[in-house]
Amino acid sequence: MAGVTHLTDRRPSLPPLLTRMRGRSPGLGAAFLGGAVAAGLGLASFAVLVMVLWVSSPYPDSGPDGALHMAASLWLLAHGVELVRTETLSGVPAPVGLTPLLLVALPVWLLYRAARDAVDGVIMPRTAWAGAVAGYLAVGTAAALYASGGELRPSWVFTALCLPVLAAGAAGAGVWAAYGCPHGPMPPWGRRGLAALPAGVRRFVTDSVLAPEARGRVLAVVRAAGAGVAALVGAGSLLVAASLVWHGGAARGSFVQLTEVWSGRFAVLLLCLALVPNAAVWAAAYGLGPGFVLGAGQVAAPLSAAAPPPLLPAFPLLAAVPGAGGTPLSWLVGVVPVAGGATVAWCVARAATKERAAAWSWRRTAGSVVLAAGLCGLAFALLAALAGGPLGSAALARFGPVWWEAGGAAGGWAAVLGAPVAVGLRGWWLRGSRDTEPAERETPVRGPEAPESETDGSAGPNEPSAGSVSGGRRFRVGTASAGSVAAWFSWAKLSRPDRGVPPSAPTPVPGPALASTPAPVPAAVAAAVAEADLELYDFLPSDGVGWHDDESRQARWAALKEASTPAEPSKDPDPKGSLDPRDPRDPRDPRDPRELQQSQGQPKSSEPGHPQEPPERQPEP
Repeated sequence: MAGVTHLTDRRPSLPPLLTRMRGRSPGLGAAFLGGAVAAGLGLASFAVLVMVLWVSSPYPDSGPDGALHMAASLWLLAHGVELVRTETLSGVPAPVGLTPLLLVALPVWLLYRAARDAVDGVIMPRTAWAGAVAGYLAVGTAAALYASGGELRPSWVFTALCLPVLAAGAAGAGVWAAYGCPHGPMPPWGRRGLAALPAGVRRFVTDSVLAPEARGRVLAVVRAAGAGVAALVGAGSLLVAASLVWHGGAARGSFVQLTEVWSGRFAVLLLCLALVPNAAVWAAAYGLGPGFVLGAGQVAAPLSAAAPPPLLPAFPLLAAVPGAGGTPLSWLVGVVPVAGGATVAWCVARAATKERAAAWSWRRTAGSVVLAAGLCGLAFALLAALAGGPLGSAALARFGPVWWEAGGAAGGWAAVLGAPVAVGLRGWWLRGSRDTEPAERETPVRGPEAPESETDGSAGPNEPSAGSVSGGRRFRVGTASAGSVAAWFSWAKLSRPDRGVPPSAPTPVPGPALASTPAPVPAAVAAAVAEADLELYDFLPSDGVGWHDDESRQARWAALKEASTPAEPSKDPDPKGSLDPRDPRDPRDPRDPRELQQSQGQPKSSEPGHPQEPPERQPEP
């Protein structure tokens, strides 16, 4: 009993469990309900449309139950599920797998909104995603079971493949957008896949794609690829419009031939509108060169010499298919590859020159165009695969472009036309920076307080003088101009330039530019120098007198002593007799001060070879 009591005591009580379930269930339940509602709204939209057409038809073939079965089948067809038509003249089931791309937009948008709104009621994003997908698949499974009893029955293989993929993708996009499209770490399955790659490929992916500094280039490449696909589809739409105008009579005749009542014509018009994106992809594949397939063994291409097969179904879009090559429309298709390649090149060149200081090299620009062209080819191949499909058996077994041919042509044209155009645009947009670059390199780097010298070469005590030469030797500080007076006030180390450099050219100095300001001069020293009309440091004399000669040393000593002489002399010249009477600078000199003033301009040397220093300036009594 003790063991039972111990076990029962450790079990959580029922109220905490209910509290935890009550705290978790609203988020998951709300996401599940949102996914189910999104699927129900899509089914209801198709049901309303089909019921309106059934009610308005003067010759309905079945009752309301058949119309609802048709609505459920069309809803599944909008997800890419292939349908099978059981009632045929030959008795052989005929597949219907050509999905109108415009119908795909409705279920994708509804599930995207449901998953995005479900994030507000949950904490974990995977909970919102799982709930929305589960609710959508629950309604989709019920719709597939209901549609399997109608005339157009869904294929269970395509139902198990296409329905979960579309639901997971749309819900994932909604949750990702709700969190602000973050760029988190790579998931575990991604790391395992990366580890399975060869060493060279793994190193390239890690350094060129997954590195933080390469993220901007990767995003630019992806945007360029998306823009290239959009340009191809847009050019294809223009070709469809031009072909409908060129073959307007045949298209109008097929439209009238299908039905005579307005409800039937309205249904045909809606079907044509839903197939316009498919026709744009077909026209883009036609302009790229491979063309598209119109049944078994029949290809429509700009260079094809065969006319379209005469046994095509009477449909306005099929009636506008161009004939054999050589027509003016065949030459108009050249805008498709040019539009795709130029768009990719423009986007990559814009990204390459976005920051002039860190502009991409022409090799990186060309490589980015090649990568964008590859992604553009993959995306267009996927569109070509979705835009085609079977409409029956035998001669109607295949309609639309061949996906690998269309994708390869799109990527090849984008790379061949886009790479030189992108490199040329990059060079054209960077031409201004290249023109100013040599002038910027020749401009000497100056301190923040060193103003530019005048053109006549004059410079103040804090201004650099570009042409200062002293005894055939030049001095420089950091990267300042040679002979700069401002450089003498800096604490940087003096150095001589390399021999062989012309005097007029600045000598390059390795290392960073001098960014420190000149050291401040003490106020007492500056006042003394200004009173004596001297400079703190001047250039070496160029008359052959050395800096360490006796005459130069005595002159410097006299200048310093004169600058440090007090304004008023002492009343007692020598109270202690500390100075030498023989020194000419002795204030106890018995001569008259006026005689000393007269003899200051004519110094006499007491010893040969040692000139006497100039007498000290005496203050007036």
